[in-house]
Amino acid sequence: MNKYFSTRSLVIMALFAAILSISSYISIPTPAGPHLTLLNFVVMLIALTFPIQQSVVIILIWLLLGVAGVPVFVAGNAGIGYLLSGWGGYTSSFLVISFVIPMLCKQTYHRVYYTILAIFAAILIDVLGAAWLMLITKIPLREAFLSGILIFLPLDLVKAVVAAQVVPQFRKIMAF
Repeated sequence: MNKYFSTRSLVIMALFAAILSISSYISIPTPAGPHLTLLNFVVMLIALTFPIQQSVVIILIWLLLGVAGVPVFVAGNAGIGYLLSGWGGYTSSFLVISFVIPMLCKQTYHRVYYTILAIFAAILIDVLGAAWLMLITKIPLREAFLSGILIFLPLDLVKAVVAAQVVPQFRKIMAF
C-alpha cells in the first residue's frame, strides 16, 4: 500500500483536517469585518510538514466539508456561497498553498529556508485573498490592500515564523 495513504497516515490526515476546522473558530473579528484566525498557521504547518499528496488531501477534505454545509469555515460559515463571497478567496488560497509549498520543501529541514517558505505562503495567501476580494466586491486596489492585506499581514508573518519553527517537532511526532 502507498505509504502516503496507509491507515496511520489517513488517521493523521483526518486529525489535521479536524484541527484545521477547529482553528477557524479561534478568531478575532476586526472593525473592517474580516476575522483574524489560526487558519493560516495550521495551513502553513500542514504545507510545511506533510508531503504534497497528504497536504492537498487534508485541505480538500476540509474544503469539501465546508462546501457540504459543515460549518468549518471562518466564524462557523459553510457552503459554496461563502467560497464565492469576497472573503472566500482567502479560504480557497489554502488549496494553492497546500500544493505549492510542499513542492518547494526539502526533505531535510533547514530553519531559515522553511521560514522563508512560510513567509512566502503567508504573503501569497493574503495577496490571492485580496485579489479575489477586489474581483468579487469591485473595490479599488488601495482598499483591497488596506482591508485585505495590511490588516492581516503583520500577524500572518508572526504565524508563519512560528509555524516554520515547529515543523521538526511535528515531523518527529508523526515520524516522517
